[in-house]
Amino acid sequence: MTSAQECQEALQKLAARLSEMSPEERDNYFGDRSISVTVPDLGITFVTRLGTGEDPVREAVPGDPPADIRLTAKSDEVLSLAQSPMNIGRSWVAGRVKIEASMKDLFRLRRLL
Repeated sequence: MTSAQECQEALQKLAARLSEMSPEERDNYFGDRSISVTVPDLGITFVTRLGTGEDPVREAVPGDPPADIRLTAKSDEVLSLAQSPMNIGRSWVAGRVKIEASMKDLFRLRRLL
């Protein structure tokens, strides 16, 4: 099992990929969308905003509004996705990642992953 800190760092690495996009592209793709990743084996949920790619990934606190895009995956899968983001489709089909989002957000997510 991976630690919560390792998961948070992996998610920050994924979110940082947005900084490679121009500000116009980021705004077109993500606007001010939020994403959460629930890691059930650690009992923790992380959240961030996708608009700038520079917002920190933080632990969710009670009272946070639901994220626009919600992922659920075990800690080892979170690390795997950060190392090889293109495998999210396989992970989703295999049932290792659960994604709750609108169709439009799913297309947006493709750009990040």
